[in-house]
Amino acid sequence: MKSSSDVSVDGCTVKVVDADRVAAVCERMPPADDLADTADVFGLLSDPNRLRLLVALLDGELCVCDLAAVTGQSESAVSHALRLLRAHRIVAARRSGRMAYYRLEDPHVRMLLDLALAHTEHTEAVHPEREGAP
Repeated sequence: MKSSSDVSVDGCTVKVVDADRVAAVCERMPPADDLADTADVFGLLSDPNRLRLLVALLDGELCVCDLAAVTGQSESAVSHALRLLRAHRIVAARRSGRMAYYRLEDPHVRMLLDLALAHTEHTEAVHPEREGAP
């Protein structure tokens, strides 16, 4: 077993250990703009109130009033969140007269939610950033 004095705290002592693997990863790395767009999607999903809206939409489309009732948010807050989600193509809307019904944009959004929820269900997260966390 290594002692703490055997470990370099300054980082790697060589620049590349597995050059072939590094080259393969660099080759498949998406462009910076695509990574930024993906990070934006995860940022949108990171808000508990927006996430609550998306989970509500897993069962199908709902209008703003129903989403407000289901999530315990005001209609104004729901509308604001839906505008953001719609702008990033996370949700889509269908108009029926004066009513707008929202749904998840496509199966990829459902897959992201399903995977994230499944991950949360089978793991016990440690949250050092939250006050009072162990």
